[in-house]
Amino acid sequence: MTKTSDILPEDISRMIGRDAQRNNILAAKLVSDVVKTTLGPRGMDKMLVSPNNDIIVTNDGVTILSEMQIEHPAAKMMVEIAKTQESEVGDGTTSSVMLAGKLLENAEKLLDSKIHPTTITKGYRLAEEKAQKILNEISLEISPENEEVLKQVAMTAMTGKGAEDSKEKFSEIVVRAVKSIYDKGRIDLKDIKIEKVKGDGIQNSELVSGIVLDKEKISQEMPKKIDEAKIALIDFPLELKNPEIDTKVSINSPDQLQRFIEEEEHAIRGIVEKVLVSGANVIFCQKGIDDFANYLLAKEGVYACRRVSRSDMQKLSKATGGKIVSNLNELSSYDLGDAQIVEEIKASDETFTHIKGCKNPKAVTILIHGGSDHVLDEIERAFMDGLGDVSSVLKTKLVVPGGGAIEMELSKRLKEYAKTLEGREQLAVQEFANSLEFIPSTLAENAGLDPIDVLTELKAKHESGETNAGLNLFTNKVENVLGAKIIEPYKIKSQALSSATEVATMILRIDDVIASKPDKRGNMNKMDFGKGFDIGGLS
Repeated sequence: MTKTSDILPEDISRMIGRDAQRNNILAAKLVSDVVKTTLGPRGMDKMLVSPNNDIIVTNDGVTILSEMQIEHPAAKMMVEIAKTQESEVGDGTTSSVMLAGKLLENAEKLLDSKIHPTTITKGYRLAEEKAQKILNEISLEISPENEEVLKQVAMTAMTGKGAEDSKEKFSEIVVRAVKSIYDKGRIDLKDIKIEKVKGDGIQNSELVSGIVLDKEKISQEMPKKIDEAKIALIDFPLELKNPEIDTKVSINSPDQLQRFIEEEEHAIRGIVEKVLVSGANVIFCQKGIDDFANYLLAKEGVYACRRVSRSDMQKLSKATGGKIVSNLNELSSYDLGDAQIVEEIKASDETFTHIKGCKNPKAVTILIHGGSDHVLDEIERAFMDGLGDVSSVLKTKLVVPGGGAIEMELSKRLKEYAKTLEGREQLAVQEFANSLEFIPSTLAENAGLDPIDVLTELKAKHESGETNAGLNLFTNKVENVLGAKIIEPYKIKSQALSSATEVATMILRIDDVIASKPDKRGNMNKMDFGKGFDIGGLS
């Protein structure tokens, strides 16, 4: 009798039925365990060291998982939901991965009780659908003008990432930055540039109403500072074009050479004069600027930078109101942007150009200071979380209580919903509800508290109708987290629920893994979890 293995090549490994399910669930649980200790304001950091000894110190879930080079196929699916959460909201990556891992762990109990995977996935989908409805019902609507709540959202997002000492200042920077680029309900966080400067403390970080470029003026003869700047943004070179084909010029005498040089200078002078006629006293050029053009501009007291990136040119256009001009003959005073000050500033060993004091800028810069690259990178991640959360709130205008309060309320109501169901799906809904309790439990555990005591107290308060009862880790007490100003965006919880449920149901439906071996020495019966990472248990 022919077996399935007889029709597959020798370099193919196959895992069937419960073995495949156990292996995939174990991989997902391991991913969840990796990021579990980073959750919350008392979460710990991870140090990631690359093969060439580059170091990253962070507690940002998606950064950790992206840098780990995970190879197990089911574990990769867990990483994908973290990336989705990051791109959609900018925060909540750890929560979404932990929830997916717990859903799969609890599903394994049901599988051991001989409940079919399709029954579990149906129950999980029912639970997620009901949870989304409940979440929408109990979320709180806020006004975009309520800056105090937006600051509280930003502070909650940035807590636990090394920014606690300056979180009030940082939250104000985040809210001002997002409100600057907020335009009729549309927000593009790419319009907020983050520039890092090594030196000074993180408390010196600031919001610049304009753009900071990591460029210096092209000549020391140019002024270091221009007040009331008229800015030309040009996408053509201030130099003569090179021929597109190989060209030779034959010169037979010194007079011919001199005339050739003079003609070249005359042509460049003509280009520069056309730019100056527009009234520009600051030039940002996406292409090159000739040395003679450089001399002429310096002589006229013009500040110029060359080879500015396309993305920075677009931000400059949004910040200053100037138009990027691609044709020399079309440049006029109407195309110029405005700024109160354009200034060259040296910080540590780097030189920057600050374009400040723009009127109603639609692109701004957050300038981060810090003592080391590792600090700067982590503060940048804190700002990105804060920006993502505040922009999410401005889009949906909905917030929910943090500190595990929303998870406990969802868990309580889902357990009530499960009692209304007939059939085995109600067991899956109950396990979904139990999975949500993993978030407050882990928050307590990471803070050194007894998770059982905290969960018991939370359940009691929610049973008595205290919907906003959560864990305040600044006081280590269970209390009304809205009163303690611990607030999170509705979108974070909504996205985490949908992403975690989707990946959990997808992994549960897999009962057959057919995998090619990477090479003759590889053994796919023992799947590699990650390059250079020894995380036991996958065999």
